Amino acid sequence: MKRALLVLALLFALPRPAPASEWGNIEPGVTTLQQVQEIYGKPSKEIKAKVEGYDTTQWVYERAEAPKGITRMTIDFGLLGKDGYKPNVVRLLKLEPSQWIFGRKTVVEGWGPPDGIGKGEGIETFFYKDGLFVTFDTEGDQAVSMIFSIAQPDAVPKDAPSAPAAPPAKK
Repeated sequence: MKRALLVLALLFALPRPAPASEWGNIEPGVTTLQQVQEIYGKPSKEIKAKVEGYDTTQWVYERAEAPKGITRMTIDFGLLGKDGYKPNVVRLLKLEPSQWIFGRKTVVEGWGPPDGIGKGEGIETFFYKDGLFVTFDTEGDQAVSMIFSIAQPDAVPKDAPSAPAAPPAKK
């Protein structure tokens, strides 16, 4: 019994990557294009593009193809990470919920208190380090946009040294 508890304690002590915020079985940085298609079927619209030289794909689910309670769901595929470019991995998931689906209280109950709150031009936003960014309506009651991405690194401390200046260009 003691050995099992020791192994369990060691497993919890091991460092692991920070999980991304997820919704509807889609986790940015983990879920693939094929998995999204298995869950939600074919999108209403598919857009191919080049972003910084990489081939990307965007799927848009609207109206009848969108999940219940969602006006539009947009998924961007193509993630550049430490281990290279993965064209079929979810980079971003954007939800545009119908009214009264994700109220302020529902967001806090579902994802906890935000790591940061912003307000600009009368619009309030919530920021979560695990990769969620929520924009509310002008009253601040209803989420109008929810963007899920990979976990965001902590902000650089103010006393951290700055990067060295680039050498002047040679003529």
